[in-house]
Formats: sequence, C-alpha cells, structure tokens
Amino acid sequence: MITRQIIVASAGIIASVAAGPAFAQGQRQPDQKQNVPIATQWVLDAVGPTGRAAVKSVYMIVCQKASAKGSGFLVDNGFLVTNEHVVHGCAAGDLYATSSYGERIIFSSLKIDSVRDLAALSPIPPITGGLALARTSTIDIGSIVRTWGYPLGYNGPAPLLSVGYLSGFRANQSGEAKVVKHLVVNAAFNSGNSGGPLFAKADNEVVAVVVSKALPVFTPFVQSAIQAFANNETGVSFTGTGADGKPVEFVESQIVAEVVNSLRDMAQVMIGEAIAVEEVATFLGYKYSTVQPKKP
Repeated sequence: MITRQIIVASAGIIASVAAGPAFAQGQRQPDQKQNVPIATQWVLDAVGPTGRAAVKSVYMIVCQKASAKGSGFLVDNGFLVTNEHVVHGCAAGDLYATSSYGERIIFSSLKIDSVRDLAALSPIPPITGGLALARTSTIDIGSIVRTWGYPLGYNGPAPLLSVGYLSGFRANQSGEAKVVKHLVVNAAFNSGNSGGPLFAKADNEVVAVVVSKALPVFTPFVQSAIQAFANNETGVSFTGTGADGKPVEFVESQIVAEVVNSLRDMAQVMIGEAIAVEEVATFLGYKYSTVQPKKP
C-alpha cells in the first residue's frame, strides 16, 4: 500500500530537486559578477537595491531524507529560518540549502517549534548579513505584500517574486496548543513557497513567514471516494519506487487517489497564510519590544 508522503498545503511536497550549480560546501562566494549564475544576474539587474538584498537572503531548503523542498531566509542574527513542516523528519545533517548564487549551505544544528510551524538552522560556517524582523506586523487590510521563494517545480537558482495583498487575519490553533497569529494573504502562494519571508513595505523588514496556501475544496462525496481508493488494497498489484528509492507496492485505485491529491496540491488558489512576525521573534529569542537578536 502506498504511504501518503505529500504534505498538503505545504512546501513539504515530494519533488525531484535539481540543486543546479553548486560551489564547495561552506564556501562563501564574494559578490562578484563572474560568480553569479546568469539567471540570477538577470534578476539582480531587474530589481532595485531592496530587491537585490532580498534575493541574496532567500534560500531553497532541501530535505534529502524526505525528498522535500521549501524556501527559507537568512535573519540578521545568523539563523536561516523556514517552516517546521519543510524540515519535518530531517535532522540538521539531512538538510542543505542553495543560494541564488548557486552556493550549497550545510548546517550544524536545527531548532524547531512545531506549534508555530517554525524552524531555525545554523549554517556552517556562519553567514553574515540577512534580513531584519519588522517591529510589528500591524498592517492595513489591502496593503500590498510580497514574498520571494522557490515554488514547486522551480529549482532556481534565483528565487521568484510573488505579490498580493493582505486580506485579513486568522487565529491558528490545533487542539490545546496556543493560538498563533496568521496573516491571510491574497497572493499566488504555491507549495514550495512555505518558509519564505513576507514583506509589506518598500523595504526588507520581514512581517511574516509564508506557511500555507488554501486548497481547492472537494465535496464530502469526492473526499470519501478518494479515501476509499487510498485504503483499497485489492486489485492488480504494481511495484514502483518510493521517494526513498525503495520498492513500493500499490494497486490501481491507490495510484488514482495519489494522483488526484497531488493535482489538488498543485492547483493554484489565490489565498495563503503567513506566520506573524511576533511569533517569529519569540521563537528566535528576540526581545520583541526592541527586537534585539540572540546570537545562535
């Protein structure tokens, strides 16, 4: 029977990740034109100073163990921040990131908060620079917001821009867990954008972290039919290769359920959510009143 490995509404979708050109692990490349992939150079030439700083601070995060990917960004205290669901099931040694310059980054440690759905990685060696957290996520409804990231099916080298506007807020809570403030955004968030920084003004202060997109709604009948397909173990048996490279046994109905769910995950819906900066600041150990970073 197929094990469901695609994470709904998240950047944890199974992907065939081609990291593109990579330099030696841990090597920090100087900001020189000859070291920049041509596609990245085109992006840098087409955005202003604010955009260039954002592009250089956003990374593609790859979880090799789970064959998953997402987005992340460097904060000015040295951590690379992403979502917990992007790195779920992986230790620091199972993860790497690639920059818009094609540089491959490895990590010494991983800190997670599953309630807030946040994770912080410590690069080897440390990286300087990065983005600042905004002092507040107080934003007017209708304000234009933007994010840079690596949506599903796109592997860089430079991140892609997505622009939308703030639609409202949502109190996210699961069971007895604390309420986590989410910004609801009308924008083209896709699986793979999870973990990317959200900006609200013409600067690079992070007001939230992209966490999910809304999914197309199936009727209860369709949902029950898909689940019945997924649970069926009778019929002609086939052998495929799972994300871990090992053989997987399945029947026709199970692959139908998997394909339908995968298509739903990839469908574009113009509503997404982002974790408010207050939650990010608390997770990273900032004194939020003054936003003083705790060094990793």
